Amino acid sequence: MPKIRLGIPKGSLQDATIALFAAAGFKIYANGRSYFPLTDDPELECMLIRAQEMARYVEQGVLDAGLTGLDWVVESGRDVEAVCDLIYAKQSRGTVKWVLAVPEDSTVKCAEDLAGKIIATELVEVTKNYFASKNVPVHVDFSWGATEVKPPMLADAIVEVTETGSSLRANRLRIVETVLESNTQVIANKKAYADDWKRRKIDNISLMLQGAIAAQGRVGLMLNVRQKDLQAVLAVLPALNSPTISALSNSEWVAVNTILEEIVVRDVIPRLKEAGGTGIVEYPLNKVVM
Repeated sequence: MPKIRLGIPKGSLQDATIALFAAAGFKIYANGRSYFPLTDDPELECMLIRAQEMARYVEQGVLDAGLTGLDWVVESGRDVEAVCDLIYAKQSRGTVKWVLAVPEDSTVKCAEDLAGKIIATELVEVTKNYFASKNVPVHVDFSWGATEVKPPMLADAIVEVTETGSSLRANRLRIVETVLESNTQVIANKKAYADDWKRRKIDNISLMLQGAIAAQGRVGLMLNVRQKDLQAVLAVLPALNSPTISALSNSEWVAVNTILEEIVVRDVIPRLKEAGGTGIVEYPLNKVVM
C-alpha cells in the first residue's frame, strides 16, 4: 500500500497540530518518547520534526510533506512546494510576526537607528536580509533561546516571534518594526508532489485541514420562519454565504440554515426571535469546506 510520509512539527505547535488533525478526521497518537506517532490512516506515516528543520527533510525527500512555518521555509532557503496556508497558531487563529524589538527606554525609533549594533535572533538569515534591504550594517548573532532577556547587556535589539506581544511587554521590550509575518503551511517535496497518487493524498489532507480551520469559531444555525417574516429574518443574519432556504410541508413556512461566527450568536438569536424566527437551533461544526 502506498503511503505518505508526513512531518508533524515537534514543540510549540505539536499539540495544536494534532488537535487540528483530529478535527479534520485524522487521529494521531503521540506519546512523550516516540518520534513516530501512530495514526488511524493506513496511508499515512507521521514523524515528529522540529519546524526549523522541516523544509530540509521535505526537500531531501526524507518526508513527502510536512507542516511548518513560512518563516522557517524562508529562513532555510529550501526548494519545496507550498501546498496551502493553514492560519492557526499556538494561541490564536491568526498569523504570527517576527518583530524588531528594543528596550522600552531605548532611543531607537527605526531599523536605521541600529547601524553598527548587535541584533540577537533565531531567524538569522531573514534578519540579515531585512537589514541589508535597508542598507543598514548590523551584527546578527544567533540566539539559542530566551532571546527576550538579551537586551541591553548581550544585544542592542532582538528579532523575535510573537502572537500577542505579551512576552515582549513582560520583558520591558518595545516593538519597532515587523520583519516578517508568518503562518503555518503544508509543504511538499517537489518530486512527491509530481506523483499523481501522492499529490491527491496531500491535497485531500490539506483540504480537510483547511475545512477544520474554517470551522473554528463558527457554528451552524437553523430555524423556521413564516414566508411573510422571511425578509426580516434574513436581514438579521450575517451569513458566511447566502443562507439555505428550504420549503416545509406547510407552504406558509420555510426552514433557514446558515453559518455564522460563534461570537455573534448571543446577539443574533434574540433578534431572530423578534423577527419571527422559531425552532432556533445552534449546532457545532467540525469542518467547513468552501
